[in-house]
Amino acid sequence: MFKLNRGLFLIFFLSFFVNSSQEINWISFEKAIEAQKTLPKNIIMDVYTNWCGPCKLMEKNTFQNKFIADFINKNYYAVKFNGEGNDVINFMGRKFENIRYDESKSQSRNSSHQFTQFLGINAYPTTIFFDDKMNLITPIRGYLIPKQLEIYLELFKKDQYKLIKSQEDFDRFIKSFKSSL
Repeated sequence: MFKLNRGLFLIFFLSFFVNSSQEINWISFEKAIEAQKTLPKNIIMDVYTNWCGPCKLMEKNTFQNKFIADFINKNYYAVKFNGEGNDVINFMGRKFENIRYDESKSQSRNSSHQFTQFLGINAYPTTIFFDDKMNLITPIRGYLIPKQLEIYLELFKKDQYKLIKSQEDFDRFIKSFKSSL
C-alpha cells in the first residue's frame, strides 16, 4: 500500500486547494455602476438569500471554481445581492429598499427587497446579467454548475448575445461552444 507522509500530503492538499479555489472580486451594485463610468464592462449579479441551500452550493461549487472566478474577475463586474436583505439600491433615479425587513429574520426567510421585485425575481438563486450601459440582459433562474454558468459568461461577456435571435441561434451557439473547464 502506498503511504504518503504528512508533509507531502499537506503540500499536495494545499496545492490542490490553491489551484481549484479562487475568490471573485464582489462589489456593491453602486460601485459597479460607478466603475462603468471609467471602464465599461458587463455585470453579473448573484441574487441569493441567507436561507437558500442551492445559493450556498452555487457559492461553494460554482463561484469558487478557479476558472469561473478568474473569468468573471477578468470580464465582468461581479455583484452579490441578498434578495431579502436591507441594502439600499439607487438605480435609474429610483431608491429601492426592503421596507418590511425584519432583523430578527436575517438568517431565515424575510420580506422581498424592492429591487428584487423590480427585477422580477421570484426564485433563488438567480443570476442576472446587465450590459455595460446598465440594461438588463437576462435573469437565469436556479443553481448553475460551472459548465452551465460558463456558457452564459461567454455569451454575455460582450455583445455576442445580440446575434441570438431565435432558439435555433441559441442551439447553434451551444453546439459550437467549447468549454474550457
